[in-house]
Amino acid sequence: MALDLPGPLHLDDLHAAASPIAVGLPAPARAAVTEGRAFLAGARGPIYGSTTGFGALVGYAGRATGADQADNTLAHLGAGQGPDLPLPIVRAALLVRAGSLARGLSGVSPHVIDALTAALGTTFTPAVPRYGSVGASGDLIPLAYAAQALRGRGHAYLDGARLPAADALEKAGLAPLTLDGRDALALVNGVSVTTAALGLAQRAVHRSHRSLQLLTALLADTLGCDPQFLDARLIAAYSHPGAARVASFMRARLAGAVPSGDRPLQEPYSIRCAPQLLGAASDALSYIDGVLAADLVSVSDNPLLFPGTDGAVLHGGNFFGQPAAFAADHLALVIAQLANLAERQLDLLVDPARNTGLPPMLAAGPGQQHGLQGVQLATTAFAAHIRRDATPAGMQSLPTNLHNQDVVPFGTQAALRAYDQAELLHLLCGSLALGLRQAAYVGARNPTAPACAALLDRLEAAVPPIDPDRPLDADVRVAADLVAATT
Repeated sequence: MALDLPGPLHLDDLHAAASPIAVGLPAPARAAVTEGRAFLAGARGPIYGSTTGFGALVGYAGRATGADQADNTLAHLGAGQGPDLPLPIVRAALLVRAGSLARGLSGVSPHVIDALTAALGTTFTPAVPRYGSVGASGDLIPLAYAAQALRGRGHAYLDGARLPAADALEKAGLAPLTLDGRDALALVNGVSVTTAALGLAQRAVHRSHRSLQLLTALLADTLGCDPQFLDARLIAAYSHPGAARVASFMRARLAGAVPSGDRPLQEPYSIRCAPQLLGAASDALSYIDGVLAADLVSVSDNPLLFPGTDGAVLHGGNFFGQPAAFAADHLALVIAQLANLAERQLDLLVDPARNTGLPPMLAAGPGQQHGLQGVQLATTAFAAHIRRDATPAGMQSLPTNLHNQDVVPFGTQAALRAYDQAELLHLLCGSLALGLRQAAYVGARNPTAPACAALLDRLEAAVPPIDPDRPLDADVRVAADLVAATT
């Protein structure tokens, strides 16, 4: 796979960047970057970060040389703490940062973009601590660690091993990056970590959202539910486009399904209201897609240079990550309700009072065996963890930096939280899929819709029945990945 900057980038590109990827800067984009750099060299007057101090110290002169100014920019931001960020987030952030700089409005040296793309062509990944960004003046602290690693300072990963950054660069065949003040500031003065984490989380949630549509259809067919809750006339009267999309997809999955006649007139809401719940999630995900589409073509930096007729250098706030903060908080709410749905559906499936007479916990020999009991305990913990952490981050603004940053969005925290929650949601989907596979083993009826029967066949081929009891952590992941890959 090869990408040309500045893009536009897409969610699949962020995912692909987890492995070595070829990224290029075509001649027109390189010319725009070169023009911006030449314009900066001739610009007059104070330019933030090039001739001044940083943040609240903007009223003071910066250091005399470009190299010293770069050190001045990055050294004081080495204040992050905590475990290293997941490597896919860091690599996606490098790609997002390169895409922003490649738009030619930052005054950055072309070789800076070349260094980012060269690193993406290898397994070299900066070691970046998780905690320290407020997502306001860009992801300053985490991106400073990334920039320092590209210079051969701090630590980095190569082939998954954590090394001193200078050693990792040498082993990867990469040269240490040289920077001046503007280059250094341009590397850190954008919310690329936030956008990367949110984009990866969004992609994962899209897949889990589709998984839950597949699994809800299989659950309804397995239990023998009447699919009238998906009737096109009923859903049209609801008037929400997401519900219409979901119901249409689920009707196609349940085509040919025959109700058993053994179910109550009205199913529990976890089945009957699934198109409304999943439809609302679909509409919310569409909003988040729009925010990410804008972020992935955005120039997230300050100042911006416009070499046109008036030769403007404009100081403003395009590094402020409020859109992503709102979107990440919204995504957390979506994840929480999807998690609730998966957990409740599994609870229904293991309960003999509601699962049309299947054994409790879907155990092959209740008492002698325990079936899904341990898995259900874990899913309850996952759902509780997701719900506890769904408090919006974007409303937690605290002034900092001598009140220069007097409002901050905390989008980085929101996006990283969504990234973690998305993984738990994936496991919840896998737990439900494992339950459906086991239900078939302990006496559930065979699905009557061909599409549902085909999905169950794949689950049965990939995951052995639970008989006797065994650890199921790996089986949950196998089932989750299988359903997520189903089209």
